[in-house]
Amino acid sequence: MKTVLICDDEADVLEIFSRKLSKIYKIITVNSVDKALSILEKSHVDLVMSDLVMPQKTGLEFLDIIMKEYSHIPVIVISGNATLGMAVTAMQKGAADFIEKPVVDLNLLTLVINKALETVENKNEIKRLKSLLNQDFDSSKIIGNSLAIQKVMEKVRRIANVDTTVLITGETGVGKDLFTNLIVANSERKNKRFVAVNCGSIPETLLESTLFGHKKGSFTSAIKDQIGYFEEANGGTIFLDEITETTPAFQIKLLRVLENRVVRKIGDTHDIPINVRVLTATNKSLEEEVKKGTFREDLYYRLNVIQISIPPLRERPEDIQLLSEFFMKEFSEKYKKPLDRFDPKTLNILLKDNWKGNVRELRNVIEHAVVMATHDVILPEDLPAYIYSTQKNQDIEDIKKEFFEIEYSEAKELFEKRYIMNLLSKTKGDVSKASEMSGIKREFLYTRLKKYDIDIDYFRSNI
Repeated sequence: MKTVLICDDEADVLEIFSRKLSKIYKIITVNSVDKALSILEKSHVDLVMSDLVMPQKTGLEFLDIIMKEYSHIPVIVISGNATLGMAVTAMQKGAADFIEKPVVDLNLLTLVINKALETVENKNEIKRLKSLLNQDFDSSKIIGNSLAIQKVMEKVRRIANVDTTVLITGETGVGKDLFTNLIVANSERKNKRFVAVNCGSIPETLLESTLFGHKKGSFTSAIKDQIGYFEEANGGTIFLDEITETTPAFQIKLLRVLENRVVRKIGDTHDIPINVRVLTATNKSLEEEVKKGTFREDLYYRLNVIQISIPPLRERPEDIQLLSEFFMKEFSEKYKKPLDRFDPKTLNILLKDNWKGNVRELRNVIEHAVVMATHDVILPEDLPAYIYSTQKNQDIEDIKKEFFEIEYSEAKELFEKRYIMNLLSKTKGDVSKASEMSGIKREFLYTRLKKYDIDIDYFRSNI
């Protein structure tokens, strides 16, 4: 159970909060900042709720101390007497949120508390994972701050130096080759030979010869002895990309290589011992390929000792801006163009796209935009036409479908949701500022956030 410290000089407020929240959290109540600081020194606290207007030390002074000495603890400021300016100041100083008294909606209050706690937990998890990765682990080639990608990175760290077979899965363009290189760069074989093979690009008739080698005269075009990639990679690592593009007949021979650690050249009668770490990758589901009969089940189990699944870009939208800025810098230097930022509308388009081609597609889009840009900022029209026009047309079609083909009551709710999301986008998740801009009361905005399941942290960290 999470511990919530509530600081307010009004006894009835403390009593109400304690009564309403004690079934969900461990509640500690105090009526002054000095008492609250004493609790923080002696006890573990997960979240602080503090009034802004109090005698002696104010809530803003208390917030300053927490941000300096207990920055890991989220603070929700509460007040019925504070001015809007004080609330804005509190948010600027680092408060997680602001709630006006009287608070009559328990669900709204718990929603705000849980969001603040969840945000801190995610930040702590990312910090923990990064700390682990920094321990003699070179991760400089991977760009991404999302929790999803950090979890993948931590798994890679664990298995990189373990000399076992690894299967890397993920959609086209997610960067499976980058994670393969990351594994190799942090393994005991990093200074040994690394051979990468795209199985889908080699004709079926040549794949066995390419990987295992052949003897002179073993077939018509075999004019001399040839070593295969497995023998070439001996002592190091071989990476078999698009492994699902191989035939069942070839898969039998590959299984023999993996199980016996030997290869036999085409036309030869002797086996050659090999010491090779095998990494494989596919953009398909091996489980489904096994069910369809296109991939051998025994080989699947042999390859799937450790599986690394790379999440698609649409499942980690918080990485889009970071990647876009990285690519902008890369291509600005390459093409000697003084670009330093994205227009907010451009960034919004990038964040809304589905990115079917994942990171590879995003990289190509940013390169196009850098080349086409004529200012020091990337504008929407600098993006490829299919991204820019598709987004505009999609917006129009969405509006038609959303507002003109449904009941009036549904259309009204959809408009309200889109209006609030647009407000949060403009204010970067600042509810107080959104309230000021729109004339909508904060309490009403929070009820709508809950009603429409709008994640306010998304706007605070990504827009």
